[in-house]
Amino acid sequence: MGKDSKSAGKGKGKQAAGGSDDAASKGKAKGGKADGLGTCTYVKARHVLCEKQGKINEAYKKLQDGWLSNGDKVPPAEFAKIAAEYSECPSGKKGGDLGWFPRGKMAGPFQEVAFNTPVGVTSAPFKSTHGYHIILSEGRKN
Repeated sequence: MGKDSKSAGKGKGKQAAGGSDDAASKGKAKGGKADGLGTCTYVKARHVLCEKQGKINEAYKKLQDGWLSNGDKVPPAEFAKIAAEYSECPSGKKGGDLGWFPRGKMAGPFQEVAFNTPVGVTSAPFKSTHGYHIILSEGRKN
């Protein structure tokens, strides 16, 4: 019985999952009440920018073949290689790294996708005033 009551206590999650809950809630506490999507003030992202749709689709296919079609997340280092190879943005030389940027700094569709893509997730290709993009969300904060 003693063992059961201990495991029941852990099952409630306060102590067993305390570490991970704390880490998750720290990020969310700052982000507001929602799941943090669309409510944060800053996003850290990498992107690939191509003028032509065919080229962005080619880059996206590499990401799909390597990871996305298996349901895997694209590792930032691998996304960086694709960005260096395909991106026509000066950030391509840095693996597409845009660093942290605030809401309001990026053009409409880009901001929309960047602030609504969960951390670790790669967006589908989309069009902005600058061309076609793929975004990898790396972080969010207020």
